[in-house]
Amino acid sequence: MINNVTLTGRLTKDPELRYSQSGTAFTNSTLAVQRNFTNQQGERESDFIRLTASGKRAETFANYCHKGSLIGITGEIRTGSYEKNGQKVYTTDVNVNQLTFLESKSQSSNNQQATNQQPPASDPFANSNTGKQIDISDDDLPF
Repeated sequence: MINNVTLTGRLTKDPELRYSQSGTAFTNSTLAVQRNFTNQQGERESDFIRLTASGKRAETFANYCHKGSLIGITGEIRTGSYEKNGQKVYTTDVNVNQLTFLESKSQSSNNQQATNQQPPASDPFANSNTGKQIDISDDDLPF
């Protein structure tokens, strides 16, 4: 069986690093991934995908990524469920197996500073300086 996911996008929040009682690190975050097509208004929509990581990968993820970081991940889909107020809630996450940084540390720092200085934009792919959407072509992607 094959369960393999490859995504490129920007983090919508800082990864939250926690440790289990046994000392294993784990983290959660959300990745905004822009769709390949436009809606009826000519705008591109995004999907917001929950990410999880554990162990050393979780520590690296939390220490070097932050809100707005452009990253590529390879992982696997994991589903689960829990009960909340008597209702069963189903979850779908991508467990990160490989993490790739897609911008330099200075670009990432500039994005972090801009993110801290401005209120959150409704479009996670908007240029923090102009507020206009960034256009990324297939030629810009590393794969």
